[in-house]
Amino acid sequence: MRVNGLDSANAGADEPEFKPPAFQIIVLGAGGGPNEDNVTGILVRSTATNWAKGSVLAVDAGTHLAAIIRIFQESLPESIPVAFPFESSVSIASNRVVKRASSLQTGATITRRSNSLAEHNGHGQATPLQHADTINPSPRLLTSGPFADLEVPFESVKGNAAYFMRNLISTYLITHPHLDHISGFAINTASFQHTSRPKRIAALPSTIDAIKNHIFNDVIWPNMSDEDGGVGFVSYMRLVEGGNIQFGDGESRGYIEVCDGLAAKCWSVSHGQCMRKRHSHGSGSGSTQEAFHDAISRRASQHAATPTNLQHSQSYGHQSDMMRPIDSSAFFLRDDHTGFEVLIFGDVEPDSLSLSPRNSQVWSDAASKFAAGVLTGILIECSYDDSQSDETLFGHLAPRHLIAELKTLAEKIKALKPREEESSQRKRKRFSNGTSMCDGLETRSRTGRTPSQSGRKTRRQTVTPATSASLVSEDSIPHEVARSAKESKVNVPESIHETTQGSGTVGGSWGYRPLEGLQVIIIHVKETLKDGPEPGEMILAQLEQAEKAEQLGCSFSVSKAGASVWL
Repeated sequence: MRVNGLDSANAGADEPEFKPPAFQIIVLGAGGGPNEDNVTGILVRSTATNWAKGSVLAVDAGTHLAAIIRIFQESLPESIPVAFPFESSVSIASNRVVKRASSLQTGATITRRSNSLAEHNGHGQATPLQHADTINPSPRLLTSGPFADLEVPFESVKGNAAYFMRNLISTYLITHPHLDHISGFAINTASFQHTSRPKRIAALPSTIDAIKNHIFNDVIWPNMSDEDGGVGFVSYMRLVEGGNIQFGDGESRGYIEVCDGLAAKCWSVSHGQCMRKRHSHGSGSGSTQEAFHDAISRRASQHAATPTNLQHSQSYGHQSDMMRPIDSSAFFLRDDHTGFEVLIFGDVEPDSLSLSPRNSQVWSDAASKFAAGVLTGILIECSYDDSQSDETLFGHLAPRHLIAELKTLAEKIKALKPREEESSQRKRKRFSNGTSMCDGLETRSRTGRTPSQSGRKTRRQTVTPATSASLVSEDSIPHEVARSAKESKVNVPESIHETTQGSGTVGGSWGYRPLEGLQVIIIHVKETLKDGPEPGEMILAQLEQAEKAEQLGCSFSVSKAGASVWL
């Protein structure tokens, strides 16, 4: 992984050549409600595709087109007209990217692809889409914001937002069918009539069935799909849990292409439990409402029980057998050009509270990737701070549970690490000249080696603690992602800072930091609509406190709507 845009003073001539980030992740919606204009919506692209047609992947779309419009409202006024032949405009944009990459790290290179429709149409001059509301469109090059270096064909904000959604986004990867993850997409399907091909919904079969039966059913919303006599604006891609081994080869086996430059593999996870109508098992069991209250009461009294015990009680006909797990998903996204990967979770609950614990299988997969040096970051929810009780998490995570899940990942990584490598790392972390190891966190570097080579030996670059906080930027320009510690520091009340002081023991019980260099980006923070500290600030402080005590080595950032994450 790159050094997050910092011009490190430690970068010398003997350092390996650094590459630009593999992924740009644009956060359209970072919250988990109840504010409807800031619910889960994410865009992901491989930076190697450089805004090519069909190169942007949407991961959930609770907030979607409205957020894209807001980005254009901020960035379009600063755009510059493209008054040159197509080749010249691309050259200008390419030079801008190379200069930015150079400002990040000496020797960084980037391959520029055309983002204009002209290349796809085989013409030398850009040919914008015909639009009923636009006459004599004037192509423009965006110079700021998350869409920087994108050439757009129109002068209006809404025209370019529609162009972006219709032409650049090809697939919607849906984690689960709750409204805060699909409502924007459902409403936005009304604008798909001007596209040249159906949009794809890629998801587990259970998610697609729910969308078919409960959204695109000509009752809640018209059937926009190409199945069951629908309009045909949307097609379904049913994913195989754990990956389809018929696709890919080597390290990419099991991954399926979801857009230009990106492939995905899916795992199912648990997002809590809900009441499902039970088939009749005879009389004397009471009303459904009575059974519901009894099941909730049992859940509250057994929340400290193990998942195994809960499942055991289900199988013997107790009232809690009416509780069924809610399925969600976690996606590994793989950059075709570099082999690097990012892991994005939908809503998820801790295995320790789940009726159907499945996070462990995701962490097993992630452990091997991190050990091989290809996993660059994790986007995962943390909906509440630690004041939320287990009984009222409703299938979500709080900091104490996220740390426990990350410890599971760390344990799996440690199990993969040879004993001699552990010994070597401990030696490198011993005190030197009466002081502890360097104050800065070590961040995994992105070298010119292939992922498999990185797995054998990974050079690391030491950076300041500001790195993790500056990973999330409100602008897409990589060098602006790097901010000083003062600028990136979250304003948290003094009472919270007092609770974040850990022991500081190097490596904690591990003897080393098992997740050193891993960036964890927090999504789906629920708003409280109350005075006082922002929920995200509380959650971040509690995570950093717990990490300091455990010495896991990972860094945390809280996502913000309109921000770019570079991994």
